[in-house]
Amino acid sequence: MRFLGVIVAAYEKASGLSGHYRPDIVEVRRTLDVVVDEVRQESDGVRSFRLVAADGGELPGWHPGAHVDVVLPSGRQRQYSLTGSPREHDHYRIAVREIADGGGGSREMHALEAGQPLTLRGPRNAFPFIGVDKYLFVAGGIGITPIRPMLYDAIERGVDWQFVYTGRDRGSMPFLAELTDLAAAYPDRVHLRPDDEFGVPTGLAILDYAPDGAALYTCGPPPMIDAIRRVIPAENIATLHYERFSPPPVVGGEPFTVVLARSGHVVPVAGDQSALAAIRAVLPDVAYSCQQGYCGTCPVALIGGDVEHHDRCLTDAQRETRMTICVSRGSGRVTLDL
Repeated sequence: MRFLGVIVAAYEKASGLSGHYRPDIVEVRRTLDVVVDEVRQESDGVRSFRLVAADGGELPGWHPGAHVDVVLPSGRQRQYSLTGSPREHDHYRIAVREIADGGGGSREMHALEAGQPLTLRGPRNAFPFIGVDKYLFVAGGIGITPIRPMLYDAIERGVDWQFVYTGRDRGSMPFLAELTDLAAAYPDRVHLRPDDEFGVPTGLAILDYAPDGAALYTCGPPPMIDAIRRVIPAENIATLHYERFSPPPVVGGEPFTVVLARSGHVVPVAGDQSALAAIRAVLPDVAYSCQQGYCGTCPVALIGGDVEHHDRCLTDAQRETRMTICVSRGSGRVTLDL
């Protein structure tokens, strides 16, 4: 999963011409009991999972860009993009890349077999898909998961679109056989660019594929997203919408100290480090998921100190007594109920 622990979408206006704004993420308090119906190997290190309702009924509807929170048997919670068709209500499909040195969620997902019960929360949408008439879709590796339903939606609506799909090599690109067939049907619109054959594309090279006035939707590794962001604003791009599958870098942060009241640990947090990363060095089992401040998994009780809040999951009242440790920062010294 990209670290899908993740998923937060980021939205930037690429020019002053767009009237489309990214709506707030709406919390969905819905629990779904599902069963793993099918597991497929989609590429090297990536498996997809077909999930059906445990009672055999229909699952709630969703829109492209949506994800579900998966509660794993261990109690870990991770977010994964829905990558099937919103028109199919009898199942959901998600795809997960195994990350050997990650937090353990992807390894646990890859150990699942058909018949395994799971609990989901959602769906909810942190990467909303706006309805316009021109798109450039750019996916890198496992970043294809939220882009795939957007692409097919654009095809069904008959609008103008271009699609660029990159990856380390063909073996690392999920759903490649399906998208190779799509390239045969739309040779002037689908551009499959494994790095070992074409080299790593520059941001400008990617933008060359865009129709004039396109909404650019991209998901993939941070270097790819950063390369695109560096060349925005651009004349042919109306809006930029992106989703990270890993934590955003901490830029311009000041060092501070976290005191863990229960354990007595005093944890220094570097200026380029999140409180979560520092705390995990001494409490590796501390709860977290998206690492981007919106899922609501990692807020902990604040006992003392001043906090700069950067989350999107707490109310103003909750921020008086809680800290979202994946993105928020302390000033000087803060004490947490850990």
